[in-house]
Amino acid sequence: MALIDRYLARAIFIPLLGTLLLAAMLLVLDKMLRLFDFVVSAGGPVSVVWQMLANMLPEYFALGIPIGLLLGILLAFRGLALSSELDALRGIGVSYGRMLRVPYFYAIALLLLNLFIVSYVEPYARYNYEGLRFDLRSGTLGASIKVAEFNRLGDDLTLRIDKSEEEGSDLSGIFVALKSDEMDIAATAARGEFLATDDPDTIIFRLRDGRLIQDEASFATPRTLAFDSYDLPIRLPEVGAFRSRGLDEIRELYLPELAQLAYFTAGADPEQQLAARANLHFRLVEVIMMLMLPLLAIALAVPPKRSSSSLGIFVAIVMVVTYHKINQYAQGAGAQGRLNPELALYVPFVVFVVLIGWMYHVIAHRPGGQPIGALEAAFAKVAKGVKKLLPNPRARALARRQAARDAREAAAS
Repeated sequence: MALIDRYLARAIFIPLLGTLLLAAMLLVLDKMLRLFDFVVSAGGPVSVVWQMLANMLPEYFALGIPIGLLLGILLAFRGLALSSELDALRGIGVSYGRMLRVPYFYAIALLLLNLFIVSYVEPYARYNYEGLRFDLRSGTLGASIKVAEFNRLGDDLTLRIDKSEEEGSDLSGIFVALKSDEMDIAATAARGEFLATDDPDTIIFRLRDGRLIQDEASFATPRTLAFDSYDLPIRLPEVGAFRSRGLDEIRELYLPELAQLAYFTAGADPEQQLAARANLHFRLVEVIMMLMLPLLAIALAVPPKRSSSSLGIFVAIVMVVTYHKINQYAQGAGAQGRLNPELALYVPFVVFVVLIGWMYHVIAHRPGGQPIGALEAAFAKVAKGVKKLLPNPRARALARRQAARDAREAAAS
């Protein structure tokens, strides 16, 4: 690589990596709080939160990689522009097209990585995530019994425990109600514990120092008895197997499977085909648009002369987020049949490609061109107006000094 390429590669790498990690961390922290609430309310082990977050990372990286690429290139070229290095490079005959070699090296590498993520890694991780949610709701992960609350274990068993000690091996203040075809049982006990049996679908709840009521159709009145120890067999509720991947969720299908379902599966459900077409092209346009991000970054990185305005950074983020939201809406409308999926997704794609191409042409081929020059001028006027409204400590200090000086001169005269 030439010296200029190595210099640009180093300048881009640090902000790119920092932005990518920051975006992923913010998304993870936002999701972490909701996952903790969900897992705790479902009574599952806290360790499953980290498994669920790990399965969310591919989706977050798929969102963060384009933003990281855009801001990495934009901040690198903005630094070059503010330090006049960009003017020096242009002065020795280095064109913007020549300087785009390194940004496109990053763009193509990250495009291939993102394509692999959205094609295979993200669908597989999404399926695992939904599997963990299913296990939590069904109790397969060992849902805990909440203390001082009525817990429903299956359709036939209700259980309340006032106190739990020694990690659940010593229970006290117990109420249990069990309904079956043969007999209904309600019992209270001072203490109790769960015991395993040879049958994995049955456990023994050993109660101590309590009273028990039995009722069945052949009894004239319910039977009541006191006991020192009573073993109550509990049949664990059956848990069905989790569904197959992609059975109810199109986003869990790999990219070749989506294409197969969308265009090459005879007799497929029309609604599923629409959803597959919409999701297929949503993934493709999101990835292909990464090829335009270096041009957008350079177009917005160079502020006007004698200015350090950061409006270009704001506009870049707004454009990328807006495009992503438009694609999400187009995917939803296409999947519902309200819009043609291909037109709904590729019309905004073409509009953004043309807009970015024009912005790059203005900055690269028009002397002194500024693609957001009107916005910069309006932003500068608004900033001046805001400064006038805000108090100026320096101006107040100067006014106080001048007033004191005038007072001394008046007193001397």
